[in-house]
Amino acid sequence: MNKQTTRMMLMIAALFNQQAPAAEPPNPAPPALVKPTPEQAAWQDLEIGMFYHFDINVFTDAGEGAWQNQGGLDPSLYNPAKLSTDQWMEAAKALGAKYSVFVAKHCTGFLSWQSDLYPYGVKQSTWRDGKGDVVKDYIASCKKQGVKPGLYCSMNANAHLKVIQWDGNNSNQIFGDDAKRAQYCKTVEAMLGELWGRYGALDYVWFDGGAVPPAKGGPDIVPVFKKLQPRTVAFQGPADAPAGNTRWPGNENGVTSYPNWSTVTRHRDEGAGHPDGQVWEPAECDVPLRKQFWFWHPNQENTLRSLDELMDIYYKSVGRNANLIINANIDRDGLVPELDLKRFKEFGSEIRRRFTQPLAQTAGEGDTVELDIGKPTLINHAIFMEKITEGERIREYVIEGFTAGTWKELCKGQSVGHKRIEQFGDVEVSKVRLRVTRSIATPLIRQLAVYHVTTAEGTPNQ
Repeated sequence: MNKQTTRMMLMIAALFNQQAPAAEPPNPAPPALVKPTPEQAAWQDLEIGMFYHFDINVFTDAGEGAWQNQGGLDPSLYNPAKLSTDQWMEAAKALGAKYSVFVAKHCTGFLSWQSDLYPYGVKQSTWRDGKGDVVKDYIASCKKQGVKPGLYCSMNANAHLKVIQWDGNNSNQIFGDDAKRAQYCKTVEAMLGELWGRYGALDYVWFDGGAVPPAKGGPDIVPVFKKLQPRTVAFQGPADAPAGNTRWPGNENGVTSYPNWSTVTRHRDEGAGHPDGQVWEPAECDVPLRKQFWFWHPNQENTLRSLDELMDIYYKSVGRNANLIINANIDRDGLVPELDLKRFKEFGSEIRRRFTQPLAQTAGEGDTVELDIGKPTLINHAIFMEKITEGERIREYVIEGFTAGTWKELCKGQSVGHKRIEQFGDVEVSKVRLRVTRSIATPLIRQLAVYHVTTAEGTPNQ
């Protein structure tokens, strides 16, 4: 073998021994497209709900948190002479609330329905000679007025049975032994069986703070829930609720931060959600009409929120892809007070005045959806919605208006979901377009609408 051949063979061997260049890492797979249950999607369409807090502690002058010591109040104190759940629904209809939640049992332990579980409720009161049933009346009024009914029942606290913020460990139990704990669990299961089994299908069930699971010594409520209300959406309910859950945004001010997503990384996460979350749990913002007070107290009319405050709450809840549930503080007569009713009417009227009639609207799909208004028109609001039955797809967007022969940016943001309301300064445009700059699937726009609101301050949402 001559030197030339040897040299050539060495070169060939060297080529074969060279390491191939490292392959480019593959693009990460997009997150799975999570979708709501049909019941969750229908619940998000309702947008506004009304809470009704009414308990025996309304008939005392104790402070808001005094229920811890009010489990032994004389049931004869409870005697709302004019109670009318039809009047409650008048407030809901005036507001435009499409669903509601009645607090059937709060932490005092007082039962607002006919029950023999223990002798502390309407059955032991003087109201209607002990034969009244507020839950029954409430459900009937909801059906009569077309407001979807929901029920709240506190499970982790019951002052009458000496259970205070029970979380399944001895540090928060004041009733002691295992036998009493087991008996309490049976009482809770029977209580929920009555509420969920007697009054027909509910549209919503509120678990305030969730429920202690059996593994931590709590009541076994999941079988009861699945048997009696299998298609009911739950607030902070069990993880395997068939119709799905909703979540708390982390405050009782009626608002959520922005961006706000319908998905979370795990069941019962609180706050503004996560765009890549794999659990669909949309937010519900809760707030009392009377600042800081969920129950009625005398001489607190000065705590009523103003119309401007309520509109700001609306923009920062419904306008940020969340539902809004606002509380009616039922007074000692068993009614929504007249001043409160008037404020609900004002609030509902203002929402309708601003947003019932868009100047123009359209729908579409793809990265750009254009709305032709037809002629130069003054606008300062845009409302747009995704078709959330197919998931939350948009990650970033820009709203632009065609003015003076060119496209001008009006606003931009991130999450859209069920509904996004954007405010901006007055601008005259002949066309508007939603341009999606980042998404995880083809954007599906259920609605793109524009408005000119005469009372808008002309500043964009933050």
